Amino acid sequence: MSDCWRALRRPGFPLTAWPWRSAAYLLGCGLSGAVLCAVLLLWAAVGGVLSVLLVGVPLLAALPLAGLVSGAWERRLVRWMGGAPVADPHRVPDGPGPRAWLRVRYGEAATWREAGGAALSAFLLWPVELSVVAGALLLPAWLVTTPLQLALDGEQVNVLKVWQLHAPGQAWAVAAAGAALLALAGYPLTVAAGARAALARLLAGGQQRVGELVRSRARLVDAFEAERRRIERDLHDGAQQRLVALSMSLGLARLDAPPGGPLARRLAAAHAEADAALAELRELVHGIHPRVLADRGLPDACTDLADRSVLPVAVDVSLPGRLPAAVESAGYFAVAEALANAARHGGASAARVHGRWSGGRLLLEVSDDGAGGADAAAGTGLTGLADRVAVVDGRLSVSSPPGGPTLLRVEIPCTPTTVARCASSSPRTPSSSARA
Repeated sequence: MSDCWRALRRPGFPLTAWPWRSAAYLLGCGLSGAVLCAVLLLWAAVGGVLSVLLVGVPLLAALPLAGLVSGAWERRLVRWMGGAPVADPHRVPDGPGPRAWLRVRYGEAATWREAGGAALSAFLLWPVELSVVAGALLLPAWLVTTPLQLALDGEQVNVLKVWQLHAPGQAWAVAAAGAALLALAGYPLTVAAGARAALARLLAGGQQRVGELVRSRARLVDAFEAERRRIERDLHDGAQQRLVALSMSLGLARLDAPPGGPLARRLAAAHAEADAALAELRELVHGIHPRVLADRGLPDACTDLADRSVLPVAVDVSLPGRLPAAVESAGYFAVAEALANAARHGGASAARVHGRWSGGRLLLEVSDDGAGGADAAAGTGLTGLADRVAVVDGRLSVSSPPGGPTLLRVEIPCTPTTVARCASSSPRTPSSSARA
């Protein structure tokens, strides 16, 4: 709750500074809205005239950017109404130069929210704001000065062109009523200013709390991924090595045991069980956090998934470098889930993995020629996968009509952490990639 709403509930509110702060805030919003209205009309007129020569087309296209200046000014003004400062909602450009800046600004929702807020302020709100200030302050102030008006006039004063005052006692009564109105005007002034500040926060920084929650969830996911890697490392370096040593010891013991006897059969059974446990542990370790993903990146990890798949999988993944660990992990498990679904549920005979980094986003597509019918809302692994992608501010979409084909698409905004080129392009034939 904003500070002004709490102040309204306190006794003695008209004697505080809040009515004057509210009046100053509304006056600032109204005057800046009037100036913005004049600037936008002049801007549009000049751009419209020059558009005949095609010179004004870029000028008209730049009109939404006026919201950036208006939004920054509104974020400064809203401090008068208390509460937490409104953070800048705009993203940092992916690279240097005006082209990267313009691409980010025109592509983000914050720019268009602020453009809408600027149009609202310029063509609708500022007359209302100035009228509220004038009605709440000028009229009571004029009534308060009634005795002075009577003294200067000498005989009578016309109050609101309704009645004539002749006696000083009448003038002082009207002045007292004006003072009471001036004290009471602080309430509607503050309510109007609070509503205006709430609108400014919604348009300029309405996603701030959501952004904080997303960042908090991302930090939890980072901690979870770090814990997964620690568990994978402990299993790989600890339990897996012990099972390898046990399997070797059992193999040596089989060499010393008399062949064909009960002891040899029991050792052979124990050796087989140890090998099976070792194979299951290796699959478990790989599923927790694949070592190839941490060591060599997403393209090679996708190639590894293709090698492990029972389907022939063509892999075409090309990235400009290593991506953030959370992004690589989300992309890897998206590909893994898509290939697993194609093999287990889709009845596919082949699949394809395509990946690129473009426009500040990782784009991954997994397609198969299966029967289709995949539904993320049916409680499958796609629901959890969509949540995992959403944590890194990504988006997952699935196109899977009955009869196929199925296309899973993942888009995750990210910036490469290295400049080394990382690519894997390995279309496979069924004989080279299928594994029973």
